[in-house]
Amino acid sequence: MSDLFENAGRKGSDYSAKDIEVLEGLEPVRRRPGMYIGGTDERALHHLVAEVLDNSMDEAVAGHASRIEVELDRDGYVTVRDNGRGIPIDPHPKFKDKSALEVILTTLHSGGKFSGKVYQTSGGLHGVGSSVVNALADDLVVEVAKEKQLWVQSYKRGKPTSKLENRGNVNRRGTSIRFHPDPEIFGKQAHFKPARLYRMCRSKAYLYRGVEIRWKCDPALVNESDEIPAEAVLHFPGGLMDYLAMTLGNRKTITAAPFSGQAEFPDEQGRLEWAIAWPVDEDGFMNSYCNTVPTPEGGTHESGLRTGITRSLKAYGELVGNRKIGLVTSDDICGGAAMLLSVFIRDPQFQGQTKERLASPEATRLVDNMIKDHFDHWLSNDPNRARDLLERVIEKAEERQRKKQDKELSRKTATRRLRLPGKLADCSKDAMAGTELFLVEGDSAGGSAKQARNRETQAVLPLRGKILNVAAASADKLAANQELIDLLQALGCGTRDKYSEERLRYEKIIIMTDADVDGAHIASLLMTFFYREMPQLIENGHLYLAQPPLYRLAQGGKIAYAQDDAHKEALLAGDFSGRGKVEISRFKGLGEMPATQLKETTMDPKRRTLLKVRIPHKYNEEERDEARETADLVERLMGRKPELRFQYIQENARFAQNLDI
Repeated sequence: MSDLFENAGRKGSDYSAKDIEVLEGLEPVRRRPGMYIGGTDERALHHLVAEVLDNSMDEAVAGHASRIEVELDRDGYVTVRDNGRGIPIDPHPKFKDKSALEVILTTLHSGGKFSGKVYQTSGGLHGVGSSVVNALADDLVVEVAKEKQLWVQSYKRGKPTSKLENRGNVNRRGTSIRFHPDPEIFGKQAHFKPARLYRMCRSKAYLYRGVEIRWKCDPALVNESDEIPAEAVLHFPGGLMDYLAMTLGNRKTITAAPFSGQAEFPDEQGRLEWAIAWPVDEDGFMNSYCNTVPTPEGGTHESGLRTGITRSLKAYGELVGNRKIGLVTSDDICGGAAMLLSVFIRDPQFQGQTKERLASPEATRLVDNMIKDHFDHWLSNDPNRARDLLERVIEKAEERQRKKQDKELSRKTATRRLRLPGKLADCSKDAMAGTELFLVEGDSAGGSAKQARNRETQAVLPLRGKILNVAAASADKLAANQELIDLLQALGCGTRDKYSEERLRYEKIIIMTDADVDGAHIASLLMTFFYREMPQLIENGHLYLAQPPLYRLAQGGKIAYAQDDAHKEALLAGDFSGRGKVEISRFKGLGEMPATQLKETTMDPKRRTLLKVRIPHKYNEEERDEARETADLVERLMGRKPELRFQYIQENARFAQNLDI
């Protein structure tokens, strides 16, 4: 061990002052390009163009440029030209032997964006953009047109190869930078992709509606698969609204009109623009920008947007008396939405030179307050669209709650061999084939059914009274309803997208309720539950309705059972006519029926009658209209809107007869 430390000490003694390197100028950029542009891959290569283009965009946003030209040549050169004020070319007061132009292109952390006097808002604030591009280019030529004079200087790998020359009179103004990426840094095969550069230019034009970007690319570089033009003038007076419309195309949205606008922050702290829509297919996105710079990793401005939208919609829900609004989170509102946000603020703080995430803390507060105020007005100005959005958001919240419940149920099932409700009288057969689960109302009927069943293949689950109407109940009520929890545990197959045919414990699910109005209502509630929560169970032919009799007719030694009044009258007029007195007994319920009679009439597979519940398949072309009508009818009769039920009653009241009031 002592030898080890001794050897280590000898090696350490070789470390001296001569080992300390001092990198000057732009050499740090060439040694470690990843620190400045995130690497040397394709994304980093195109980031060079973004740095130069951002400088021209800053001129446009500041009101000094109205036109930017971006050109990609066949030889791999990119030219970015604007009609702004032009980079200063006079001698720099600190480096009197150098022009301000040369200082900017050869010195890290130099520029006119630190004090805020030249640019109120800008995308480049670290003062490294142009110098980094210069350092990583094997050829760069800059032209500056100021005061009708053209100044030109060339560079190679960050060092000037010529003096700043005056080329004489010119009838234009602005800055032009033409450069070629260094193959020593990016590799000999690296090249700019026209489609990527075109999309970059187009997004910049959308972000600042006052600028016109002229795109030009050598036709030999454009492939038909790219679907981009060789030349185009990109100008969008509608700003982000034009961007959103282009992105969504013909896709349907929950609200007819998107939520969009622009506003100034108080005290001249900047401004923001936004455009938000909620696609029906929920294939959304979130694109955010700060001072026209994309922030793909989000940041504080996105947090402010989500918070403002959420606070506003929840406040509106409380205002209109929606009790379920408390379930809603920002993910329910913003998840699946198509959102565009652009902010312009002073001295933004980014994480890293590539500016992929905004870190300015004040952006959250500014965006939050501004968005909330405007969204409040947007909701209150059109109650119909507000209602549509609110209903959809609550549906998502309830779906999230259901999935959470299913996940918890699955976890409990996995940690315990089998968890079954205490009231369930299970059958002894392990395999699903040939097994049946009878759902009966109340313990009394459950007692009779348990006595009448075949213990090997028939299970009985008593349910207490009328179960919850799942079509009108919230997710939290479903999660808290013990009867439905017991039913889900007994079935074992999960609900909705978590449904598993392999985990279903019974081949037939038989709803067995009393043959009266209350029994029919309970059966309707149960069918609604299966239709909404596990339609696959019905589609796969597992759900049935038992047909218990309402009357028992006896005449001498002859006994028959009648399903309803019409059946009873038919028996009296037929088999029981003219043969003496007929004893008629009416069953008050399954609990009043002796087990032997219940087995004989309703539970014995050899003698009973079952009705198979069927729903039309929405993916079957022949049944699609019928499936749509079924869904509409369930929503009208069992859904959350009582006015639809009232309308249905008004439309069909004339068909009702023999009502017991």
